[in-house]
Amino acid sequence: MGIFTAMRISASGLAAQRLRMDVITNNVANAETTRTPQGGAFRRQQILFAPKFTGKAPFLSLLRGDAQRGQVPGLMVEGIQPIAIVNDAAPTRLVYDPTHADANADGMVEYPNVNVIVEMTDMVSATRSYEANATVFNAAKAMAQRAIDFAR
Repeated sequence: MGIFTAMRISASGLAAQRLRMDVITNNVANAETTRTPQGGAFRRQQILFAPKFTGKAPFLSLLRGDAQRGQVPGLMVEGIQPIAIVNDAAPTRLVYDPTHADANADGMVEYPNVNVIVEMTDMVSATRSYEANATVFNAAKAMAQRAIDFAR
């Protein structure tokens, strides 16, 4: 794996974790939203990721002779990409509050299926993943800079 490949992989990780943090922030901001334009309570959102593949044969396959240059025996993973933001299928919370403007005939109010503790735990995980990707990116950048300095 080359320096620029490492930078591309960590850059995709940085973008993925930033998007993940945005979705988590939106969930926390809407943790008490009982009415949405679509109707009903806000639904917790989650982001789905998939590996990003290149059309290049892995370098080790070329060395072993499993693949010829330009052929693809198996695709090489080169990062991560978001594929969708989906609503969580978990049930919403029903709370008895007959004075609430959104209460039904039985006095029950539908609240979002957002658990702020889970969201904060996910935020810590996303933040640490972001920091790890930033560290890898900076290490690759420093290696590239040293290679340029050495070539002078």
